[in-house]
Amino acid sequence: MARARSGDAGHLWLSADVQTSGRGRHNRPWTSPSGNLYASLLLIDPSVPAKAPQLGFVAGVALVDALRDFAPDIKFALKWPNDILVGQAKLAGILLEGSSLPDQRFACVLGCGINCANHPDGLAYAATDLKALGLEVAPSMLLQALAITFTRWLDVWAAGEGFAFIRAAWLERAAGLGGPVRVNLGGQMHEGRFADMDAAGRLILDKPDGRVTIDAGDVFLGPVNRPPNENGQGAPGR
Repeated sequence: MARARSGDAGHLWLSADVQTSGRGRHNRPWTSPSGNLYASLLLIDPSVPAKAPQLGFVAGVALVDALRDFAPDIKFALKWPNDILVGQAKLAGILLEGSSLPDQRFACVLGCGINCANHPDGLAYAATDLKALGLEVAPSMLLQALAITFTRWLDVWAAGEGFAFIRAAWLERAAGLGGPVRVNLGGQMHEGRFADMDAAGRLILDKPDGRVTIDAGDVFLGPVNRPPNENGQGAPGR
């Protein structure tokens, strides 16, 4: 964002070997030791501001494709809205931020954190890295591949006019589609079936009492783990 405010024209990738203040959504700390890829892309006026949030889905599709270049036999999947999983374990995250500049331009920064050589332990969810999956991929090589695939999908997106193609590609790569999910909305947990993603990129959740459209939230795949019932069996999740 500092480069944007200084007049940079955009389409600029910045990467770091280590981050001392890495962060994810809601300013959560993002552990950033050496060996992983930490890269951000600056875009200036990529679309009208209202359509800019779609770039998170563009980045997700592009990142999965870049990873497939190195490991076509591994199933990389997208967890709504912005995580890359292998199985149930998180491999990468994407953070999108936008800001209006003093000269009336609109700046977007797409930050990507990909676990290449290591991953943090003790999280509320499982995590993994490429090395643990049997892959030796240098961060610089992955960034080169990502720059190529992102440019390709950015052209498909066409400033938002082609989001239908992005949505279709995202759903093809989606984790948990059609299965049970839980979504944390401001501390309130909603359970249901991940039915779809709509034309605006919102998650469609089918609950026992009806359908809900979700703009933002923390998604957990699979049914909730309920305590055993009186017969000693796990109570079924919804």
